[in-house]
Amino acid sequence: MPKIAKTKKVKTKKSSKTSKKITKKEKKIEEPVQPEINIGLVGHVDHGKTTLVKALSGKWTDTHSEEIKRGITIRLGYADTVFRKCPKCKEPECFCVNDKCPRCKTKTKPLRKVSFVDAPGHESLMATMLSGATIIDYALLLIAANEECPQPQTKEHLMALEISGIKKIIIMQNKIDVVSDEQVIKNYNQIKEFIKGTSYENSLIIPISAQHSTNIDVLVQAIEESFPTPEKDISKEPMMFVARSFDINPPGSDPVNMRGGILGGALKQGKLTINDEIEIKPGRSLEKSGKKLWEPITTKIVGLITGGCPVKEIFPGGSVGVMTMLDPAIVKSDSLTGSVVGKKGKLPKVWYEFKLETHLLEKVVGLKEDTSVEPIKQNEILMLNINSAATVGFVTELKKDSISCSLKIPVCAEPESRVSISRRIGTRWRLIGYGIIKE
Repeated sequence: MPKIAKTKKVKTKKSSKTSKKITKKEKKIEEPVQPEINIGLVGHVDHGKTTLVKALSGKWTDTHSEEIKRGITIRLGYADTVFRKCPKCKEPECFCVNDKCPRCKTKTKPLRKVSFVDAPGHESLMATMLSGATIIDYALLLIAANEECPQPQTKEHLMALEISGIKKIIIMQNKIDVVSDEQVIKNYNQIKEFIKGTSYENSLIIPISAQHSTNIDVLVQAIEESFPTPEKDISKEPMMFVARSFDINPPGSDPVNMRGGILGGALKQGKLTINDEIEIKPGRSLEKSGKKLWEPITTKIVGLITGGCPVKEIFPGGSVGVMTMLDPAIVKSDSLTGSVVGKKGKLPKVWYEFKLETHLLEKVVGLKEDTSVEPIKQNEILMLNINSAATVGFVTELKKDSISCSLKIPVCAEPESRVSISRRIGTRWRLIGYGIIKE
């Protein structure tokens, strides 16, 4: 089995408490409330992403009825956990996610709270994965040791991470419990060959069994040392990307007691506070003079949740839930997914069409055979992913290294934003490159 490189010690702040007794109030203060980073879990279907999230957080993120029935992730799933360290055990055994050390039962010290985003691996759900990639800071790429590497969606997800600008990843070689040591080593060498020449060729590869929580301590230590909390500017105007929207009222609820719609996603910059008046763009679609238009929605924040806890304000870092006064019918079934939330009049423009400076790949990603990427054609229909939004673009104009697209569903985005471009090949959308929005 491949050896794990010895890692550096993680420095933790020493407690300033002089008393051995810890009051409930003190215990509450030392527990981090808001997650500091979003970590995406990506990889080919059935390579163990959701099982690993459960091993790290205790939460099974496939909660949609169709997900449970089919055994795959369809929508983005979220889970938070606190990384901890035992003051007595040696590294890496001292790292865990438990209140008490699994080995010596000593009370552990919290290091940092993190939020996991579980993205679907199935090829037909690539748009959801691309949307999720824009709200994460780092990623764990899962590769199963009992299959040849790379699988088609493993290639596609790695390229999607590069296009989305994710700088650091850790590769998890999962399912080492179901193969021989020889197969583990063979698969490890395949992984090294696969990432050679990419932005991630020096990434750490950790053999694990998510099913049996093997090497979870090594993984926690690696994340603590490799994934620093990024600096995010809270002085800027707030901008939140909506990845989920839903109604939490059970069927048949009394209208008098119904609660407003909820928006889930990640805050890119700034901060949001309870009682803030917010605007949501592009908003909701309306028919006016025979044309379909989108109108921004304004509402008030009545509650905020992050890390599973209600808070008065939220900052960049981790997934968040925003409780609003919106009619639940507006937000149900993820109908506002892809929207952007901020202060009224402060959000970027809504694009019904835009010009893209294009950067196409040499080969189509996600196919078993090598297929060259052909130039984009006039009147071609493309799938475009930007921020947390997915839309369809109709190519209206072609120039050298640029195209103009009319959008089926408008998007709210800043100029110079990066857009993932996918083309319909056979029955699936395949990633072929990216574009930069130009005025």
